[in-house]
Amino acid sequence: MSSGASNNQFPVRVLGGPTALFEYGGLRFLTDPTFDGPGDYPSQGPTLTKTAPSTATPVDLGPVDVVLLSHDEHADNLDKSGRALLAGVPLTLTTPDGARRLGERTKGLADWESVELDRPQGGTVTVTGVPAIHGPGAREEVEPITGQVVGFVLTAADLPTVYVSGDNASLDAVKEVAARFAPVDTAILFAGAPRFPMLFTGGLLVLDSAQAAEATRILGAGRVVPVHCDSWAHFTEGRDELKAAFDAAGLNDRLDRDWIQGA
Repeated sequence: MSSGASNNQFPVRVLGGPTALFEYGGLRFLTDPTFDGPGDYPSQGPTLTKTAPSTATPVDLGPVDVVLLSHDEHADNLDKSGRALLAGVPLTLTTPDGARRLGERTKGLADWESVELDRPQGGTVTVTGVPAIHGPGAREEVEPITGQVVGFVLTAADLPTVYVSGDNASLDAVKEVAARFAPVDTAILFAGAPRFPMLFTGGLLVLDSAQAAEATRILGAGRVVPVHCDSWAHFTEGRDELKAAFDAAGLNDRLDRDWIQGA
C-alpha cells in the first residue's frame, strides 16, 4: 500500500449528495447514484426532501464499470434514476441484504469480504467491504431502524489506497478500517450531519464535520473528498462547517483542492 502522503492522486468528480465519479486502475467507479430532481421522496421512515439537482445526469457520465452503493433503502443514496442506471452497469457492490433485493449484476460484501476486479490493462483492483453504521450506537441497535450499510476500501499493488465511507456515523468503525488499511491516500467521506428528531432522538445518522476531521486523523488520510453534505434538507452541516472543522483540527491541507474550489 502507498503512503497517506502520496501525491499519486486522481480526480474525483463530486456530483451532489453522496454521488461521486472517479477512475481507478482504468475502471470507472460511481458512488451512491442519485440523479432525480428536487422534491419530496417517501422513504422507509421520514420523507426526504431534495433541495438541489445533481450537477450531471446519467447520460453525462459516460460508461460506468462499478457502482459502490453503501445501501439501497434510502432515496438520498439510491433514487429512481440511480436504480435505472444500475441496469446498465456491469457490477454493483453493496450490502448483502441490498444484493438480495437488487438481484442481477449486484454483489453483496460483508465486512472484510473482498472481490478482485480485472483492470483493462492487466492486473487487478481489490475492493473490500468495511464496517459502517448508519446511526449512533451499536450496530445491532441501529440496523433494525436504518438498515444495513457498507463502506469500501480499494487497493492495488501500484495505486493509492482509497476509502469510501458510505453512510457511517461510527468513529469506532473508522478505527477498524484504519487498523487494517491506514494510512489511506484518499478518503471519500460521507458527512453532512444528517438528523431527524424522530430517529435516535435526533442523533447523528452520518458523521458531522468535526467527526469527519477526526476520521481523517484516524485514517492518516492524505486527501479527503467530502460528499453527502449538500442537496438534502436533512443534511444539517455543509461546505462551510466542513472547512471550519478541518481548519480547527489543523487539517485543511487534507481537503481536496477541487472540492474546496467547488469544482
